[in-house]
Amino acid sequence: MANTPQIKIPATYMRGGTSKGVFFRLQDLPEAARVPGAARDALLQRVIGSPDPYAKQIDGMGGATSSTSKTVIVAKSERADHDVDYLFGQVSIDKPFVDWSGNCGNLSSAVGSFAIASGLVDPERVPDNGMCTVRIWQANIGKTIIAHVPIMNGEVQETGDFELDGVTFPAAEVQLEFLDPAAEEEGASGSMFPTGNLVDELEVPGVGTLQATMINAGIPTIFINAEAVGYTGTELQDAINGDPRALAMFETIRAHGAVRMGLIKGIEEAAKRQHTPKVAFVARPANYVASSGKQVNAGDVDLLVRALSMGKLHHAMMGTAAVAIGTAAAIPGTLVNLAAGGGGERSAVRFGHPSGTLRVGAEAVQAGGEWSVAKAIMSRSARVLMEGWVRVPGDCF
Repeated sequence: MANTPQIKIPATYMRGGTSKGVFFRLQDLPEAARVPGAARDALLQRVIGSPDPYAKQIDGMGGATSSTSKTVIVAKSERADHDVDYLFGQVSIDKPFVDWSGNCGNLSSAVGSFAIASGLVDPERVPDNGMCTVRIWQANIGKTIIAHVPIMNGEVQETGDFELDGVTFPAAEVQLEFLDPAAEEEGASGSMFPTGNLVDELEVPGVGTLQATMINAGIPTIFINAEAVGYTGTELQDAINGDPRALAMFETIRAHGAVRMGLIKGIEEAAKRQHTPKVAFVARPANYVASSGKQVNAGDVDLLVRALSMGKLHHAMMGTAAVAIGTAAAIPGTLVNLAAGGGGERSAVRFGHPSGTLRVGAEAVQAGGEWSVAKAIMSRSARVLMEGWVRVPGDCF
């Protein structure tokens, strides 16, 4: 039996928001993996421990959930007015592919910190104390993200008292600005509302005809009303993830919504595009107990949202989906806006998710019949968990 030695690749394991992943500098990857293609995908799958028929990722860095099966590649940017280029790869847990179709908003909060610590930001732009503004080009969707990273004594400040529901310990606050967040997906119309409607009638075989708001903002997302599919919006993970029929229903909704949004040509393509679009259900405020045991009162939030990622209900909320929620809430007539009480435009919304609450701001304007949002703003936190090298067999890519 052939014995191929392992190789070492410099890497950093980071938490960003309510996700964590393995971060690489592009220049540190093996030459064959510095460009998109099969070698890069195979390498990242092996790093994470996929595909794993046991769905545990025991032989890799992944945590066997959509929130922990993630990879990031960062490089100095050649674009004017940007510091770094950021590429996100969502690694499938049990299937042999990496989904490059969208961004990870949670890990976006760690990109600025990683870039500064890795020497990818001009030292002259990093203050001894204060806030460093890192201009990030999000290469998956072709958008700009501005990260405001706190600096203390010339180094990234990671500890602090900012609390984020879904994350156990407090840390330093990192504010993110997602500029012009309407996602420009390949195959889509380029419009924030690809069907041209704020609310559509979406026919889903075996489910029925559902009202749906389908939006490209942050990440393509399909919003439906919770009550239309038999839920209240107060559900925690086990209520959905422990029900195979529910998961199959949401995947069917996602596939048919993806076709209507122009992201795929046929529903059979959805299986190869797990990261986007997301599907979420919304409801009016109600009292519930979050997964941590924290009481969330109806008066604490404007609406309730539950979202699925990679086929499972997310334990908190994806950062990019939070951008979609904030954007849709700002536009009168969407299902998100109506669940938040309707009325006119709003500049911010606080919503309840399985782990607690989150506030996101977005200001929408309408011109020529088209809606647009200049930026969406939210706060997250990030922290280095481990740094050094990951090891993989030398013949795995």
